[in-house]
Amino acid sequence: MSEESQPALHPGDLKRRVQDAIRRGASMEEIADLKRADIGGTEEAIRALKDGNARFFSGEAARPELGANERRAQIMGQTPFAAILACSDSRVPVELVFDQGLGQLFVVRVAGNVVGEAGLGSLEYAIKHLDVHLVMVMGHEGCGAVAAALLPPEQLASEPEHLQALIGRIQPSVQNMPSIRDKKARMREAVLNNVRYQVQQLRDQPFIQDAEARGHIRVIGGFYEIGSGAVDFLTDEEDLRP
Repeated sequence: MSEESQPALHPGDLKRRVQDAIRRGASMEEIADLKRADIGGTEEAIRALKDGNARFFSGEAARPELGANERRAQIMGQTPFAAILACSDSRVPVELVFDQGLGQLFVVRVAGNVVGEAGLGSLEYAIKHLDVHLVMVMGHEGCGAVAAALLPPEQLASEPEHLQALIGRIQPSVQNMPSIRDKKARMREAVLNNVRYQVQQLRDQPFIQDAEARGHIRVIGGFYEIGSGAVDFLTDEEDLRP
């Protein structure tokens, strides 16, 4: 079976495997290895996120909470399969949106899901030292940081210094926006433009560029609809083009 067609392990199946290992008297290292072997490549990682989000928005989330022994096994080390650069918005709980448990996702959150020095260093750490297979930049419906980037400069002049700097990292993505009369559609397009722009900022970094060229990771985008709970995945190059 090819990697692309390999089904992702359901959180409930993984939990049963871990519980069986505990009953057999497995060591913490062996329990940690079970989680490490769960997802083995980029396509499996994408499938796991898609399947988890489908469970979330359809009301069938597995909520893969861990028991005491499983939590203790986390002490041996973290083994996330994907890194997500998401917005800090309180309505965007990343692990819940993808129905993933402790240790499954490495999440970097900053308003507007912008690429900055600290976030970039965190993602580089996840790629080099945690062996994640996937990096996703995820924007969301009604993002306030993106909405602020659409405002005229005089309206932003009273904002604090560092907030202005953050908004400045979004503004290039929303310049020369096409005329769209529907406000919701215009905001969606602005958020998607920012996702594509931030993906490109990541791909311009030599370390990430090399990791993707070697097939070690893929860098993709996503758009989370708060109302429906669904994530639209941007995986094709045409979808990701700024």
